Amino acid sequence: MGGDEEYGGARRRFDVADAAPLLLDPQGVVTGWSTAARRLLGYTAPEAVGRKLAELLTAEDAERVPDLVERCRGDGGWTGVLTVRRKDGAAVRVVARIASAEDAHGGSRWMALLSELAGAPGSHMSRAVLERMLGNAPVGIAIVDTDLRFVWSNTALEQFGGGPAPRRLGLRFADVQPGLDAQAVEAQMRHVLATGEAVSGYEHVGQVRSAPLRETAHMLSFMRLDDDRGRPIGVSYTVVDVTELHRARQRLALLDRAGENIGRSLDLMRTAQELADVAVPGLADFVTVDLLETVLGGAEPAPGPLADSEPVALRRAGHRAAEGDLPEAVVGVGEVATYLADSPPIRCLATGRSWREERLDPRTRTWARNAPGDPRTTFLELGLHSVMIVPVRARGTTLGVTTFFRRRRLEPFDEEDLRLAEDVVSRAAVCVDNARRYARERDAALVLQRSLLPLRLPEQDAVEVAACYRPADELTGLGGDWYDLIPLSGARVALVVGEVPGHGIDAAAAMGQLRTAVRTLAALDLPPEEVLAHLDDLVGHSAREAGVEPGASGNAGAQSMGSGCLYVVYDPVDGGCSMAAAGHPAPAVVLPDGSVTFVDLPQGPPLGVGGPPFEAVELSLAQGSTLALHTDGLLARGETWAVDAGRERLRRALEQGGPLDDHCRTVVDALVPARPHDDVALLMARTRRLDSGQVAVWELPPDPAVVADARRAATRRLSGWGLEELSFTTELVVSELITNAIRYATGPIRLRLIRERALVCEVFDGGATAPHLRHPRATDEGGRGLLLVSQLAQRWGTRFVPDGKIIWAEQPLTGFAPPAPAAFAGESLSDLLE
Repeated sequence: MGGDEEYGGARRRFDVADAAPLLLDPQGVVTGWSTAARRLLGYTAPEAVGRKLAELLTAEDAERVPDLVERCRGDGGWTGVLTVRRKDGAAVRVVARIASAEDAHGGSRWMALLSELAGAPGSHMSRAVLERMLGNAPVGIAIVDTDLRFVWSNTALEQFGGGPAPRRLGLRFADVQPGLDAQAVEAQMRHVLATGEAVSGYEHVGQVRSAPLRETAHMLSFMRLDDDRGRPIGVSYTVVDVTELHRARQRLALLDRAGENIGRSLDLMRTAQELADVAVPGLADFVTVDLLETVLGGAEPAPGPLADSEPVALRRAGHRAAEGDLPEAVVGVGEVATYLADSPPIRCLATGRSWREERLDPRTRTWARNAPGDPRTTFLELGLHSVMIVPVRARGTTLGVTTFFRRRRLEPFDEEDLRLAEDVVSRAAVCVDNARRYARERDAALVLQRSLLPLRLPEQDAVEVAACYRPADELTGLGGDWYDLIPLSGARVALVVGEVPGHGIDAAAAMGQLRTAVRTLAALDLPPEEVLAHLDDLVGHSAREAGVEPGASGNAGAQSMGSGCLYVVYDPVDGGCSMAAAGHPAPAVVLPDGSVTFVDLPQGPPLGVGGPPFEAVELSLAQGSTLALHTDGLLARGETWAVDAGRERLRRALEQGGPLDDHCRTVVDALVPARPHDDVALLMARTRRLDSGQVAVWELPPDPAVVADARRAATRRLSGWGLEELSFTTELVVSELITNAIRYATGPIRLRLIRERALVCEVFDGGATAPHLRHPRATDEGGRGLLLVSQLAQRWGTRFVPDGKIIWAEQPLTGFAPPAPAAFAGESLSDLLE
């Protein structure tokens, strides 16, 4: 007799091969003993035979023996758990199976099979119980051998197709389920056989034989089966149908995609196409989105239901087919689809209710009157067998219809599919309606803004100019960026770029007010810092009257608060340039050699918010230099705005050079996307200088005797310029302006004639009082000077300079007819010139 190892260890499962048999007579006395019984209990055959079974049990179980004997006689056997005493006194729990056994002489005996219970949970159950439990389990269970051939399966597995269990024996997975991806499933089995690692939660999707028209999903788990020596003898696997869970996840995923991908822009056609893209192939094989013409035009759809008794023309806004396989009767995007009266699409438009047909009648013709090809084409010929039509409705209004077809997928649409389609379309409908409403507002704002921007910059000789404006994308909305070029006196020009905060019609209207105000202030010939100061007062006063905070919408005057503006004045006579800024980026300067610098310009506060006074800088620009005035959208990247990084990008773009119009457009294209987050305005001006022969200057003493000399000098210069026809009016203007300067001002006087696109006569004096135009009475002896100048000149005015003022008058070189001498009846030419 050996030690514990000789007695044997715990068995993993109950089987005849593992049990210790012994024979009992009808009174429960041991009559036969086996080697397995000796290993289990430690008794030899002589020590055990002749002893009662009760002597081998614990006291508690020994009391049960009489009852067990009676049950065996009545039932023909018994199975249960007993506690036996080993020879060494240890108690061992065993599973006992007692059955009747007859000998050759007709005598009755009992055979008992004892199997140790320790370490084998559930092994006390009989094989029949286990087989019934596995065979009747609601989960599909199967066992395959090492060649992956079926050796056993339960009844529940038959619900997935493949025939009854006996028919499966000896077959492989691909033989019983040819519609599924057998290679992937068998790969999992081989992995389990090779590694011994169990695989759980493996999800497989496909068409099983039991549901050939429907995509099903199954959850499989695999476990290797080993023999007593640990060698693999096969794989057991379980199958659970998770199709409903799979479809629920698909529906949620489709709704998530709809939320992420539909309505990313406020473009109607793009939104409709996004709806079609999301639905294919997850829900349908072919989807069309048709919208009413009034919707695409941004107008409100007609009130009340549509009539379904006459054809209705819809515009195809989007369509998508799986794998690009479009049916023959597709109407192209942007084309008109005219649906026949009383057809399902028209009924859905009229009622606002969805419609579903699981199986289309093969004889049904297409509903569109203008479908390409033969209009008698049937849906069967197009391969379309199931359809849903969902109206595009938002805020109680029907905007169009969305049609879903099944073509390649054999499974027809069901109620779950219709509810999912309605959820997706309802989300898209809100986006479509938002796009429609915004399109109308954006178009109005765009028309307003473009009407307020200069359609054509005025012709002049001071600068060569080019401008580029790019509105913000539709998600952000149109902003209030603007630019302008304003001719000033003395051949000078003002270059202006500004930006109004906010977006939409209010911003566009505020921009128009600011541009008008700047033009009005520019006509006063004020320095840049004074123009901005007056503009700041105007904006602040308007905002205070409106009682609205900076940037608030709803009032164009208040919208101007916080605006930025850059005002630049360039003089082509000497190349002088002065500028001031109110909350606006400083301009860049491209020098004639191509190098780029940025003006060190003091930044004044935005308009209307208050703060320190505006400061101007003055610089001299060489001929051929280019000023680049821009709004801050040009320096932004995406939604960020970093001055240093933006300036570096702008520098590299400006260094490329080229013709000014092309260069201006190239710079914007290089720095700004096609649909920028913010409006962008760029105004580029390449400076010119007037030739010295185009300017004549005379310094005059304040003596009335020099008036005649000035007239003669002006006449000689006009003769040299070939402008003799302007001599008469010029003499009158020069005489009057110099006479006024001598009479009312102090200090030296300077006369300057400039020949540009017009003839400009300027008289400088040291006075600080502006002259006023008067209308003298017939009996007055004086006061007719400026009245005379205003009639002879096309334009005239006064501008102040640091050391005095300049009175100027402008005559066009051609096309202007000043009053003839006869207009001054009763006065001689000598009287007029004195």
